[in-house]
Amino acid sequence: MKIYTKTGDKGTTALFGGTRVPKHHIRIESYGTVDELNAHIGLLKDQDINPHYKDVLSHIQDRLFTVGAILATDPEKAILKSGKERLNIPKISEENIERLEKEMDIMNDSLPPMTNFILPGGHQTVSFCHIARCVCRRAERLAAALNDLEPVEPSTLMYLNRLSDYLFVLARKLSSDLKANEIKWIPEKH
Repeated sequence: MKIYTKTGDKGTTALFGGTRVPKHHIRIESYGTVDELNAHIGLLKDQDINPHYKDVLSHIQDRLFTVGAILATDPEKAILKSGKERLNIPKISEENIERLEKEMDIMNDSLPPMTNFILPGGHQTVSFCHIARCVCRRAERLAAALNDLEPVEPSTLMYLNRLSDYLFVLARKLSSDLKANEIKWIPEKH
């Protein structure tokens, strides 16, 4: 299989189902940002962190490929003439969302309560996690904007929302595990 097809040389690309759209279409921006997020999670997973977090991040990467596939599917061509779904893979489930919630609850139980906003930083690994969180929030904003134009499966939006929360809690937990200084934001006084 060749990587280059030359079909995008004029600034368009094909959605799953064949519809061609401009490469700057919000649908492309949306799943492209999910792909960017997946790369940042790969970078985070490559750090020297607890193997359990690596397992969770691997599962998240799998789920993000599903999110990307959902976002890359033209809603008008999502159902085949046979009545079957074009995208024949497990969708984002309530269990996927609950797994993130459970992981957050476990991590939060071992962390001190938050009394201030937290500034990203303190350790390179923590910073990688915060970058992933920010990219996740952007992916969520783009998917929400797309949803205003063409409906997106609600579970997809929920997953991105919960994932950004998970990445925030994971950043705090990594700070604790790595004995890094969690930097509180204290506004300057007049």
